[in-house]
Formats: sequence, C-alpha cells, structure tokens
Amino acid sequence: MTTMTEASVREFKMPDVGEGLTEAEILKWYVQPGDTVTDGQVVCEVETAKAAVELPIPYDGVVRDLHFPEGTTVDVGTAIIAVDVGGGSAAPAPAAEQSAAERPAAAAPAEEPKAAGSGRQPVLVGYGVATSSTRRRPRKGPEVPVQQASTAIQTELNGHAPAAPAAPAPAAPATAAPAAPSGGERPLAKPPVRKLAKDLGVDLTTVVPTGPDGIITREDVHAAVAAAVPAAPEPQVAPAPAVAQAPASYDTTRETRIPVKGVRKATAAAMVGSAFTAPHVTEFVTVDVTRTMKLVEELKADKEFAGLRVNPLLLIAKALLVAIRRNPDVNASWDEAAQEIVVKHYVNLGIAAATPRGLIVPNIKDAHAKTLPQLAESLGELVSTARDGKTSPAAMQGGTVTITNVGVFGVDTGTPILNPGESAILAVGAIKPQPWVHKGKVKPRQVTTLALSFDHRLVDGELGSKVLADVAAILEQPKRLITWA
Repeated sequence: MTTMTEASVREFKMPDVGEGLTEAEILKWYVQPGDTVTDGQVVCEVETAKAAVELPIPYDGVVRDLHFPEGTTVDVGTAIIAVDVGGGSAAPAPAAEQSAAERPAAAAPAEEPKAAGSGRQPVLVGYGVATSSTRRRPRKGPEVPVQQASTAIQTELNGHAPAAPAAPAPAAPATAAPAAPSGGERPLAKPPVRKLAKDLGVDLTTVVPTGPDGIITREDVHAAVAAAVPAAPEPQVAPAPAVAQAPASYDTTRETRIPVKGVRKATAAAMVGSAFTAPHVTEFVTVDVTRTMKLVEELKADKEFAGLRVNPLLLIAKALLVAIRRNPDVNASWDEAAQEIVVKHYVNLGIAAATPRGLIVPNIKDAHAKTLPQLAESLGELVSTARDGKTSPAAMQGGTVTITNVGVFGVDTGTPILNPGESAILAVGAIKPQPWVHKGKVKPRQVTTLALSFDHRLVDGELGSKVLADVAAILEQPKRLITWA
C-alpha cells in the first residue's frame, strides 16, 4: 500500500522559464501541504534573472511537500513540490511529512511518524522532519555553549579555584565538541544555506547542526549569528573600556546589505559586459519641443486616442522609428563569432522601465509597423505590465534599439549604456521651460536634451549624428512625422 502511494507522487521541477536561465528564486508559495490542486493552477511565483513569473502545476492532486521555502534560489531542473496524483484522500498532511522525512534516508519506505502528539519539533521545509528524538532541537540555542564557555573563562581568570575545579573541567571539552563538526571534514549544508552563511559572515565549521544526519539548516546559521551578539561583552573582567568600544564598531544599524540576485544581478552583469565589450560613443543635442508638447495636448482630445495614454514619450518613440527608417544601418547588431554586422529590417523598440525588482527593458515587437494609436496602446500595456511585475522573459528578448526616459526623474541628460546586443540607446531628459531664441527673440520655450549612445564598431560618427539630428528635427517640427514617414 505504501508502494502504491509513493508511486502516485509526482515531483514538479523548476522549469526554464526563459532562454538558457539556470536558476530562479521562489518568491511566494500559493499552496501548502494538504491543499488540493488542479491542472493549470498557479502554485508559486518565481523570479528569474529577467522577470517574475507565476508557475502553474501540470496535473491534479494533493500537495504532499514543498521542498524549498520562500526566498530560496533553486537550480532549473530541481524538484520544488511533490503532488500526490493518485486520487486518494488518506491524510494528506502526514503523508507530506513522511515524504519529507524519507528524502534524507532512502531506506525504510514504510516508516510512519511515531507518537503523533509527543512534541515532535517542526523543521525548515526542504530538510524534512528530524528522525531522531526531539531533544536535538535544544542544541540549536546558544544557552549551553555560552554557559560552558563562561564557566571555562571564569576558571581561567580565577586560576585554580578550590571549590569548582571538578565541575568546569569536563564542561570545557563539551563546548568544543559540538562547535566543530566531525573534525576537519566539510560541514554538511545545502547550497542556499551556504550562501546565507556567506552573506552573514558565518563560518559553517563553528555552527552546531540540528538537521537530520548532521545537516546545518538556515535556523542554525541564524542561531550562530544570534549567539555571536552576547559573546562580545563576555570578556568584561579586564579591559572594560576596550570591551565597551568593540560592539560600536559592529553596529548593524549603520549599514544594510542587499543580496544581488534576480533582475538586479542580471542587469549588473549585462551592463558590465556591455560597457567593456562595445565601444560606446555618446552625442548630445538640445532641442525646442514646444510644438511637440502642443501636439500631445491635441492628440489627448482626439477621439482616435480615446482611452489611450498620450504623452511626450509616444511622439519621441515615433520620431526615433522615423529616424531609423531614414537611417536603417543604425538598427543593427555585432556578430562577434562571424565577424559580421547584422542589419535588422524590423524594430523591436525597448523601453527602459524602473521596477521594484530593478531595471528591466521590455520591447514592443515590430514597433516600426504600428500606427500612432497602436504604438500608444502598446506603450501603455508595456508600462502597466512592468509596474505590476508581470513582464515575461519573452517580452525582454530580441530588442534592437532602446529609449530610456531619465527626464521623469527631473534629470537633464545622461550617457546611457547600451542594452546588450543592441546598437543604440536614446536618453530623453526633462522637458522644462527655458529661455530660447525663437523667431529672433528670446522667449520661454519647452526645451529638452537628447543623448544617443551607440556602438562605434558598427555605427560611425556620421551615422549616429544623422539619427540624433533627425529625432531632434522631428520633435522641433512634428509635422515631419508626416512628411518624412
């Protein structure tokens, strides 16, 4: 009967939700052991190096076990959830616990949890239920090691005290035994736990393991950090001033460490690779966009744009598309392996978007073929999807040229770094009134600064200058959107 139950368990593995991604972080579980799931039901949300994605389960059944807690980075192909698809309804919760307990020890398939109400200690999801007695859990706390260490220190400071040499003497070796796991061997811990220990500066050889078979858990690492805090004032007998100064230098409230992972990690790697691979050149132009701003207000009242978001970015995007049509060689990429320049006859227009998870650059596919209302609709969908954190990896692949709008932050201009694989990126500065010579007189006009960075391997100064000049000319005289189209 047990064999049939185990045979009905399906393991759902972390899929590759992008192209060539190797890992993903579990952001949130939507189910728990014992819950019934159906084919296509979303069970968790994960974050890859490109986006946050919801994962649906591909079959019906009852959740037996969640192999990893939220916040864990898991390799693609690793099982993350076990589901009983046998259709049975016999006590799903104990079954989940049993399957977790069986993973560390492949033998004893028919073993059942003993003494259901006898104070069994819960452990971190992914490590199963401790198979030994429940007295292992108190080892996690620092109480015994701290007391023994204090006794040993008092013995050394007082010399050979007449009253207590027998009691502290065996206590000293007892302190060293659990602190150093199995001599010089490598401590047992899973990769996420090792990463946590590294981030917190914890030496795993000093951590007391409480997991099955001597495995160090996340709780053990946190316990080691907590134990280190009261250890600082311990030598208070001799140099009181020195002891008082030591904790201040380790004041954790003075700095915050943020793990670099997911979107931020991918962005950092991409920007470093781009900056040190493609020779960047950036050119600037300041332009009077008063007429463009007037056209924006007129389009907002046009019935063809009813329900659509019309803003300066829409006309800037259209201006760039027209400039690319007039200068098609700028829409290209560099093929290092073939030593060729690949000119694209389509434009997948990327729009840099700042999100809580970091900077992402989704793109509008075949933007060159869209009418102005269609482009407005696509821009609106792109921005709202990015803000909701629902941008798919496919939406961020295949871009050919990008726009980044730094003006929304009140910034005048910048020197943008190319999105990897693209030849150009246009930065748009803040649009604001400035004194400008217009028809021979100085008048207040709406002015902005544009910056175009391009890959100098495939875009020379003449071509880059023509593209930037065309964009500026269209924004100064937006009727060119018609005459040049």
